[in-house]
Amino acid sequence: MDTNKQYPIGQFSPRHNLTCKERSNLIHQIPLITNTLNKIYKSLDSDQLNTPYRPDGWTINQIIHHLADNDMNAYIRFKRALTEDEPLANSYREDLWAELIDYRNIPIENSIRLLEILHERFIILLNNLTPDDFQRKLRTQVLGVITLDIALQRFIWHNRHHTAQIESLIISKGW
Repeated sequence: MDTNKQYPIGQFSPRHNLTCKERSNLIHQIPLITNTLNKIYKSLDSDQLNTPYRPDGWTINQIIHHLADNDMNAYIRFKRALTEDEPLANSYREDLWAELIDYRNIPIENSIRLLEILHERFIILLNNLTPDDFQRKLRTQVLGVITLDIALQRFIWHNRHHTAQIESLIISKGW
């Protein structure tokens, strides 16, 4: 694991021309996301959950709620890319979303349950796409025009990235 607290697994770097097996391996990682989050949050108390992973960083609580928001957006982007020609994947002010009242007042379990249900739907969708479907494109402000293959890789990377931030905090604090 990288010692960089903000990017403990490094920056996102896509691979092009995935095989069906590589794509399937990525899809099989999706259920592990909520399994890991459940283990993490159940082992921590309220003060620990409200500790930022780095100075001026989000708390564990905010990160988990952010993952639910992000994955909802990712799911919709996928569906738009499958039904529209190169749609613009609008970004959102995740920094401001993390300051909204729901991040403070909704239990983490709600966001994890939301992720579980959303991931079930997403997996069904992904498992029924053809290799050509994964070549459909969408436009993003961060990555430019990308295929759904790259969007899938980014989805997995994003979840691993934030999970690693939480895990590095737990390790550094000796929790």
